[in-house]
Amino acid sequence: MGTQEINHCVSTSRRAFVSPKDMKELLQCPVCYDFMNRPIYQCCNGHTICLSCKLRMENKCPSCKQQMDDDIRCLILEKMAELVKVGCEYEEYGCHEIIPYCKKRKHEDSCDFRPYNCPHSTLGCCVDGDISTLVSHLTNDHMTKIINNSNFQRRFPIAYLRHDQSCSTWMPCVSHCFGEYFYFHAEATFIKDVAPVYMAFVYFMGKEMDACKYRYSLEIEGNGRKFIFEGIPQSLRENRKRIKDRGDALIVMRSLPHFLEQETRTRCLKIAVQIWKI
Repeated sequence: MGTQEINHCVSTSRRAFVSPKDMKELLQCPVCYDFMNRPIYQCCNGHTICLSCKLRMENKCPSCKQQMDDDIRCLILEKMAELVKVGCEYEEYGCHEIIPYCKKRKHEDSCDFRPYNCPHSTLGCCVDGDISTLVSHLTNDHMTKIINNSNFQRRFPIAYLRHDQSCSTWMPCVSHCFGEYFYFHAEATFIKDVAPVYMAFVYFMGKEMDACKYRYSLEIEGNGRKFIFEGIPQSLRENRKRIKDRGDALIVMRSLPHFLEQETRTRCLKIAVQIWKI
């Protein structure tokens, strides 16, 4: 690192704000391309590398292949990582936080403005974005129905789920009510890979802290019986597998829909959905 470059780094660190793009060349690991934090190591020729990649490279410099000693640290970059403040990666989504560079990753991992993944990400869809982007994507690309009501009913065909299938997802829908969007998900799946069941729950399309302001109920009935599940909608950020593992959903054993519909003999599972604000 030359004298002019070091002087530029020192003067830059005194500024109140430096964009992540400005810091990329100096503080980016040449192996994993992630931003480096303390400890930052360097070889005898001055090439830098993060700790995890240094171990993965078996202490060989990825740039010049020289063996790296354990005690040669790049103190100037470590100091920069502590002093420099940068903007959040999700500024385009509305986050205007100015944070110490060394806390950048921790902030972005839980930033309220980080983009949401498409609910179909488990099926291979890689689209993400803010809520308005996702709603448009769901309706245009996944043909998801938008229901402008907090009370609605959905009917799903009952089909036998084979053990060579992990799950079979039914056509979802999005409810627009109280100025928010809610994603209703239902699928045929297995509990602990053994018992075939039908499972349904509601996502809140927004932040975790706002999801707690709402409640929902899922109801099935027939043949003189009624079953109701009430819960708090999970934020769209919540992993679907964790919801399934917790059993935080309406879970219907495979034989129950046939029993409820004995009189009509229809082969559909009817679920009444109600969402309300507390």
